Amino acid sequence: MIRRVSTSPDDRRQALAERYGRDRRTVRRRRVVVASSVLAVVGLGWLAWVTWAAAAPQAQSRLETYEVVDARLATATVTVQLSDPSVEASCLVRATAADSSVVGEQSFPVTGLTGPRRVGVEIRTEREATNVENVGCSTPDQPRPR
Repeated sequence: MIRRVSTSPDDRRQALAERYGRDRRTVRRRRVVVASSVLAVVGLGWLAWVTWAAAAPQAQSRLETYEVVDARLATATVTVQLSDPSVEASCLVRATAADSSVVGEQSFPVTGLTGPRRVGVEIRTEREATNVENVGCSTPDQPRPR
């Protein structure tokens, strides 16, 4: 009696499964691939969300100019921009001395801006400042100054 041998991959797979049982490594491999794919999609989604949140701050600022007026006063011009006029931000400017110690700070509130706006700030110092730096603006939802 001549047996007919099937050459189709599905028939071979079925014949092997009938003869030896289902291969556990295939099931395990499939589970690992599915779990890895789900984990990769979740991880990439989180990465995209973090990137978007970091790229769209609620408040941001930059130091335009500063001037040391005398031993007890420095002035600065800071440009501030809010993502929404309803955002309430607090901005901080810091004056430092020649030895890099902080000699004065001035915090100022910002709200209701519709575009970039220049804000003049006076910083009272305990001794002569040599530098003024913009620490940045923060909001209740954005604790890191920018």
